[in-house]
Amino acid sequence: MTPTPAAGRANVQLVFVGLGALVVALSQSLLVPVLATLPADLHTSASNVSWLLTSTLLVSAISVPIMGRLGDMFGKRRLLLVALAALTVGSLVTALTDDVALLIVGRAVQGLAAATIPLGISLLMTTMPKERVASSVALVSAMLGVGGALGLPLAGFVAEHFSFHALFWITSVAGLVAFLGIRLMVPEAPGRSGGRVDLVGAALMGAALLALLLPLTQSAAWGWSDARIYWLLGASAVLFAVFGWSQTRIREPLVDLRALRRRPIVLTNVASVLFGFALFASFLGTASFIEAPEASGYGFGASLMTGGLALLPSGIAMILFSPVAARLIGSWGAPRTLALGAVVVALGWLMRIVWTGSLTEVIVGTTVVGVGTGIGYAAIPSLVNEHSPSSEIAAANGLNTLFRSLGSSLASALGGSILAANTVILGSFAVPSLTAYRQLFALCAGAAVLAAVIVLFIRRAPEQAATA
Repeated sequence: MTPTPAAGRANVQLVFVGLGALVVALSQSLLVPVLATLPADLHTSASNVSWLLTSTLLVSAISVPIMGRLGDMFGKRRLLLVALAALTVGSLVTALTDDVALLIVGRAVQGLAAATIPLGISLLMTTMPKERVASSVALVSAMLGVGGALGLPLAGFVAEHFSFHALFWITSVAGLVAFLGIRLMVPEAPGRSGGRVDLVGAALMGAALLALLLPLTQSAAWGWSDARIYWLLGASAVLFAVFGWSQTRIREPLVDLRALRRRPIVLTNVASVLFGFALFASFLGTASFIEAPEASGYGFGASLMTGGLALLPSGIAMILFSPVAARLIGSWGAPRTLALGAVVVALGWLMRIVWTGSLTEVIVGTTVVGVGTGIGYAAIPSLVNEHSPSSEIAAANGLNTLFRSLGSSLASALGGSILAANTVILGSFAVPSLTAYRQLFALCAGAAVLAAVIVLFIRRAPEQAATA
């Protein structure tokens, strides 16, 4: 059957919004496989190079909830274009320089683009045909995991054949295509709330997130005995308390704490932290596992390219199962669908614990984790949208994306500590032991089971149940 003009236009809109979400997720993981080679390439220290990741993470965490709120106030499409413009400009800066300071600046500018996914979800909620909303939101949400799974093999291929600058030429061109496509083909969402920007709240929240995430991202370099970690975590707690107090004292707060305290939103955000933890640990514990020498007792001595390709089936599974998840959400409801995804994630991690003897077994287990993550990531925005006022959809999705990022930061900090605490000495260097990896995988399985239990306490929104 030939699609109607309206259906064809909806497909085009989904392609460009989905491309924007994909390229932003790609940009966040592209540097991971090449970090070890960058100190020599850039003639700088490993600690300086680590800021190429840290700067992006910190700016992302601060900008996502703020840009989500601005999207509700001044237009979701407008802020989506701002985010993609930041991605394109930041990518061009990193593609054109070898100066480590400028590279860090470019990566920080790229961090502003992290709001693309929650803004894209919120925009599609109002511009897509009603029958296409669930599948469209599921696909764009899944891009957060798909980008990471596809970014690692892409980076491995480029690292073996080209300069790392080629990675950012790819994201700059793709970001520009997405920007132009959305500018020309996607309409603005109706219903802007307007109002004033809460600059004091934005500054307080930014400082609180900086104080929380900086010690988590730098824990491996500083060591958990470093007093700076605990001073910053304490400062973060104080700043969050002051931020919360400030939000109850003004007419137009940056974050509506009453909406954020709703039980379904609280439980969904907690589950999002656990899902973010499990997904990032899949990246952390797959490529390095496969690339470890055979003398380690578990690794396969694979190349950087092979280590990245092992995650490719996981990314494909996320794409394939996002429409399946959309159908399940319609019939089962988002809470049960999210619980199913969490159980599948836990099953995948149990497979990774038990099956370590062949590369195929590792890939199958990782792919099962990807299937569960795809289902879960499709259900999360549906829960957020069901239980949020229509005037705060973008802000609510932005905060939820922040919670997923917090889970990834925790996985990086705790996972790195677990893998560093139990090692095997091979000649003049050490690698994590199989026991360390199994401890990490067991922690991920436990987090997924906990997420499944938590979301079962979320009641389905009455209007959604009536529709189904």
